[in-house]
Amino acid sequence: MPYDPGWAPAAEVASYKVNPFDLTKVWDYDDYPLIEVGQLELNRNADNYFGDVEQAGFDPGNFVPGIGPSPDKMLQGRLFAYGDAHRYRLGINHTQLRVNAPHAAAANNYGRDGLMAGEGNGGRAKNYEPNSFDGPVQTDEALFGSLDTTGGSGTYQWHQHSEGNHFHQAGDLKRLIDEAARERLIENIAGSLSEVQHTAIGDGIIERSIAHFRAADPDYGARIETSVKARRA
Repeated sequence: MPYDPGWAPAAEVASYKVNPFDLTKVWDYDDYPLIEVGQLELNRNADNYFGDVEQAGFDPGNFVPGIGPSPDKMLQGRLFAYGDAHRYRLGINHTQLRVNAPHAAAANNYGRDGLMAGEGNGGRAKNYEPNSFDGPVQTDEALFGSLDTTGGSGTYQWHQHSEGNHFHQAGDLKRLIDEAARERLIENIAGSLSEVQHTAIGDGIIERSIAHFRAADPDYGARIETSVKARRA
């Protein structure tokens, strides 16, 4: 599947109202509605927690053709680090474990030998490319587009937009959800805040916390403050 740059607003990154590669920010759903691509169904508990959960090796470096990495700095670091951690933690053949192995296709690669090698493990097939025995061949086909860069590398301050502060998106989320969800959110936050010790220091912590919610949305902070006072009365 060829890469289509129209799928992602890459050209709009530099002028967008927030830095979308800041881990504390998200693409605004009003500007870029979510696109449903599938459904993940959790329909049973693990038969063996160690085998099905502890040995799972999720790696963001594995991509479906047509999807590539963003310039997000945290993601860029994890593209290598996650797979490397699995090779150390689970061993080089962790992709042969049932929880990590492909179910709908056979892996077509030159992975061979090593500790805990599974059944077959390539047998006597050659483990190098090119060879004269019809082994898998690298296609060099581009599976996703490149990332354009400008200027020198380094650390730069992102252009600060009026909505690029620490509070605006938290307020947007509160305003986005329905009233029933708002009530649950507010009561959950107030329930935790109300447990802070009733001392001068504790009261100060609560006041500063409520100020953060009020900065995100005045009604947000006011409702949390009302609920906390009622619980501490």
